[in-house]
Amino acid sequence: MLRSALVIALLAGLMPVHAQDAAGDAAAKVLPQVTAWRRDIHQHPELGNRETRTAKLVATQLKKLGMDVKTGVAHTGVVAILKGGKPGPKLAIRADMDALPVTEEVDLPFASKVRGKYAGQDVGVMHACGHDSHTAMLLGVATALAGMRKALPGEVMFVFQPAEEGSPPGEEGGAKLMLKEGVFDAFKPDAVFGLHVFYTLHAGKIGVRQGPLLAGSDRFKISVLGQQTHGAQPWRGVDPVVTAAAIVGQAQTIVSRQLDISKLPAVLSFGIFHGGVRYNIIPERVELEGTIRTFDAAMRDEVMTRLKRVAENVAEGQGAKVEMEVPMEGAVNPVTYNDPALTARMRPSLERAVGKDNVVDVPPNMVAEDFSYFAKEVPGLYFFVGSVPPDQDLATVAPNHSPKFFLHEKALDVGTRAMLTAAVDFLNGANKTSP
Repeated sequence: MLRSALVIALLAGLMPVHAQDAAGDAAAKVLPQVTAWRRDIHQHPELGNRETRTAKLVATQLKKLGMDVKTGVAHTGVVAILKGGKPGPKLAIRADMDALPVTEEVDLPFASKVRGKYAGQDVGVMHACGHDSHTAMLLGVATALAGMRKALPGEVMFVFQPAEEGSPPGEEGGAKLMLKEGVFDAFKPDAVFGLHVFYTLHAGKIGVRQGPLLAGSDRFKISVLGQQTHGAQPWRGVDPVVTAAAIVGQAQTIVSRQLDISKLPAVLSFGIFHGGVRYNIIPERVELEGTIRTFDAAMRDEVMTRLKRVAENVAEGQGAKVEMEVPMEGAVNPVTYNDPALTARMRPSLERAVGKDNVVDVPPNMVAEDFSYFAKEVPGLYFFVGSVPPDQDLATVAPNHSPKFFLHEKALDVGTRAMLTAAVDFLNGANKTSP
C-alpha cells in the first residue's frame, strides 16, 4: 500500500503547467477546483445507476454556470448545453461517473470507505478506473468554456454518463440507454470527444490512435446440463463438471489455432465456472460465463460460431447438453473507433496543449468502452491520459480496476488542458484542411 506521506508529497508537488493560449490559461485557473472535485468524488464513489450524489454535485455546478441542465437521463445521467455567443459547430463531450465494486487498498487521505450492494453481495466501492477524475475534468472544462461563452462559436453538450462499467443485473443503463432516450435527437453533435486516464502511460503523456482503439466486447453464457449422481458412482450420471472443463480447454484453441490473429488481435476468456453444492455430489448443471474481445466483425462472428460448435460437440461426446447465450443480450459493446479525419485534425491541438513529444501513438487495447455507442452515431475522438507517477516503472503499476489503482494528479492538469484546447480549437474550426 502507498503510504500517506508519500502520496501527499506527490500531490502537493504538482504545479499547473500554463499553456501559451487562453485555453491553457483557463485550464490552469480551474485546476484547483478540478482537484477538489476529484478528491470529493473519489471519497464518495457510487455504483452504476446509483450515482445520485455525484449527479447532484454535477448538476449543481452546471446550473451555477447558467446552463440548460437535464437530470435523470438513463437513471442518473446529467446533460447540459452551453450556447456560445457566435454561430458554429456542435460538440459533445462525455465523462463517465460510476465506480466499481472494489475495496480500496491505496492509503490516501481521501480514500473510499464506502460499502455497497452489488449482485446481492456486500462490497467495497472504489473509483478503481478513474471515472472520478473524468467527471471532475469535464466539470473543469465546462467551467472554463462557460467563462469564454461570449467569444465562443457554436454549442457544447456536456454528457455525464452513468453505468459505463455495466448496469446492475436486470437493468438497462450507460451510453446505449442515453441514446435510446434521445440524448442526440434534439442536439445532433458534429463530433463527440472523450478521454480515459490509463495505467500504461506516465502522467504528462497522452495516447491516441486513428481507427480502432478499444476492442468490441461480447459477454457469453454456456449452461452445461448433465445428470446428477453420487461422486463415488460417476458412471450412473453425466458429469457436467468434466464436460465444462473440456469446453473451457478446447475453446482456448479458437484464438490460438483457428483465427488469423496476424491481422488483428482477439481474446476469448472464461471468468465464471460455477456448479455444485457438495464435494461428493456430481451436480446436474454447471454455468460458464466469459468475454470475447475483437476488432473485426468477421472475426467476431467466427469466434462465436466456433465457440458454439465446440460447446455442442464436446457436450455431445460426453452425453451432456448445452444451453447457450452467445452473445448475451444487452452485454455488447462495439469497437471504440476514432474517426481518422477527426483524429488527424485534433492531434495538433493535443500536442499544443501538452507538447508534441508528450502525445504518443498507442496500439489497439483489448479493454472495451461504451463510449463506442456515441462514436457510432457521430465522428468520435477518444484518447488516453497517463495516470502513472513519472518516476514509477510501468511494469510495476497496478492497472485500472485494481484495488491498488493510483492516479497521479498531474493527469488532471493534462486531461483538462488537452480536452479544453481540443474543444476550443474544434469550435473555432482550427486545424481544418482545405478541400
